[in-house]
Amino acid sequence: MSSDITEAAPPSSIEAARRLLARRNARWIVAALLGAATLAAWRFYPSDAPSPPGAGGKGPTIAVAAAEVTSGDFPVVFSGLGTVTAAATSIVKPQVSGPLTQVSYVEGQMVKAGDRLARIDPRPFELAVAQAEAQLQKDESLLQNAERDLARYESLRTRLKDSVSGQQLDTQRSLIGQYRATVELDRALVGQAKLNLSYTHIAAPIDGRIGLRLVDPGNIVQTNDASGIAVVTRLTPITVIFTLPEVKLQSVLRRFRSGEKLFVAAFNHEHSGELARGVLYAIDNQIDASSGTVKLRAEFANDDETLYPNQFVNAELTVETLKSVVLVPAAAIQRGARGPFVYLFDGEDKVAVRPVRLGPGDSERAVIEEGLRPGQRVVVEGVDRLRDGARVIVARGPGSEKNGAPADGRRPQEKAVAR
Repeated sequence: MSSDITEAAPPSSIEAARRLLARRNARWIVAALLGAATLAAWRFYPSDAPSPPGAGGKGPTIAVAAAEVTSGDFPVVFSGLGTVTAAATSIVKPQVSGPLTQVSYVEGQMVKAGDRLARIDPRPFELAVAQAEAQLQKDESLLQNAERDLARYESLRTRLKDSVSGQQLDTQRSLIGQYRATVELDRALVGQAKLNLSYTHIAAPIDGRIGLRLVDPGNIVQTNDASGIAVVTRLTPITVIFTLPEVKLQSVLRRFRSGEKLFVAAFNHEHSGELARGVLYAIDNQIDASSGTVKLRAEFANDDETLYPNQFVNAELTVETLKSVVLVPAAAIQRGARGPFVYLFDGEDKVAVRPVRLGPGDSERAVIEEGLRPGQRVVVEGVDRLRDGARVIVARGPGSEKNGAPADGRRPQEKAVAR
């Protein structure tokens, strides 16, 4: 029936009905969008959100954690990655070739310079010594005979002037000179043969700890073997080579050249424990252009051998210690367009923005050169919703009164508690 009415209605009435229906649908759509926006705003902005600027600080209270500004000594420490390097490393190589007949060391033992480590078959070298000594005796006999002949010629010439010519005397003297040179050569050959014989006993070149055996008895060893038969490494003392950025070089150089003893601590790869303490030993003479860093070498006593060659460590160089400076937790430092600042407690329940000038710092504390004084309190947690003049509440966290003050004398950090 409605279709009949629609067909009977004039075109102008049908157009008016469509417009009215469209306006009603639009109103419902706008109302739905406004409701959804209101619900989202209510969920996104909780009831305790800080008051907008211009509200005179009269807004909901924000729970924060606070810490006290303290005064104390602060060590200036530069950190860098380092590698443990042996003070001396020597490859034990044979100096003569031959079959290895004996190995007289235990892998990993400590050795002294000159200790016998292995032996090469000495028989060929003993025969060479005997041959050289025999040749020496032969040439010494010829020399003695030539000297006796010269003595006879000179005696005859003294008694009978024309019995021996001057040319014959000169020839005999020349022959004696040749024999003397031959004897000296033979003596050198005997010394060389004896030296080669001594090389059949392979000795430790330096003091240190010997490594694993590289050649077993029965093998032929050669003087040109690159790996040798073992490696001796000096572990006490030992050094660590680490790098620092070039921007930190000058402050280190000033104190190092003045004769100050700069201490270096070596930590394990995870930086969870200290391995050893030593002193800065040397600074490289050039900066690596590819990385912008400079190499430094520190020496460690390493009596307990906690450091091993080629071990990766984290080196911390203490350049100086600042005395009686103002210290705050690193978490309190905020950074804005105008530089670093902190939220300082202004009274009991308000905070104010306080610009500060920073000094050196680490992951836990920072030195404040200007802007704060000891005894003041700053916000260390809950700063995301703070504004200048915001109202806050601070309470101690559970267990803080039981544990007491930290070992460094700083006041225990206060934990956030929601009101």
